Amino acid sequence: MFIPQSAIFNFQSLLTVILLLICTCAYLRAMVPNLLDKNKTGVLGIFWKCARIGERKSPYVAVCCVVMAFSILFMQ
Repeated sequence: MFIPQSAIFNFQSLLTVILLLICTCAYLRAMVPNLLDKNKTGVLGIFWKCARIGERKSPYVAVCCVVMAFSILFMQ
């Protein structure tokens, strides 16, 4: 019997969700900067921090996205 796991318990899915969150927040901040800049603290500050990671570490995030795409397409 197959029991589906959520992204919290599957490490590869968790990394995929984190990468998508970072890329989405960086894209949103590039398109609409005021949306994320007004919430730098609190729970919504997580999105601002993800956008900063996406902006400052963009080569590393891009490499991680390519590696993750390769592993999803060809390893599973």
